[in-house]
Amino acid sequence: YALTCATTGTGTTLNGLSFNKGATLVTWTATDGSANLATCSYTVSVTDVQAPAALCKPATVQLDATGTAVVTAADVDDGSNDACGIQSRSVSPSSFTCANLGENPVTLTITDNSGNTASCQTTVTVEDHINPVARCKDITVQLNASGTATITGADVDNGSTDNCSIASRTVTPSAFTCSNTGTPVDVTLT
Repeated sequence: YALTCATTGTGTTLNGLSFNKGATLVTWTATDGSANLATCSYTVSVTDVQAPAALCKPATVQLDATGTAVVTAADVDDGSNDACGIQSRSVSPSSFTCANLGENPVTLTITDNSGNTASCQTTVTVEDHINPVARCKDITVQLNASGTATITGADVDNGSTDNCSIASRTVTPSAFTCSNTGTPVDVTLT
């Protein structure tokens, strides 16, 4: 026999022969004792219709200073595989913001070299470990007729920032009396 196209070679038996993916033309030639020849040809087509094995694992990402994070397919791929090779991996969604803090479902999609696809679902946990930046300003307060005054965090805030948002502003101490007059009082903005 003679093999051409996707699989090539010659021989006298096809037993144990593996054909490559694609079309292979097989031509058999028979010769009798008088050197008379006869040929017969046929095509063996090998296709891959088996979906890849999509295997997921959970991932955790940290928001950056701009309040965003990105996860790649490799971050959630737990060893996806295919006998004929993997062409691509993708994850959706892949971008996260402060609005996504906590657990988020994502889908990993695997495409093999023959265009077969498979997917699996997992969880991406989005965390924010960046502390806010507190900015304070000095203020002067006037005591009321009872000899007291109170302030809020907003009164001493001078443009504090965070990569996500500031949930609260607290100032300590926040209440003042006549005993606080004459000398500056240090306060802490949290």
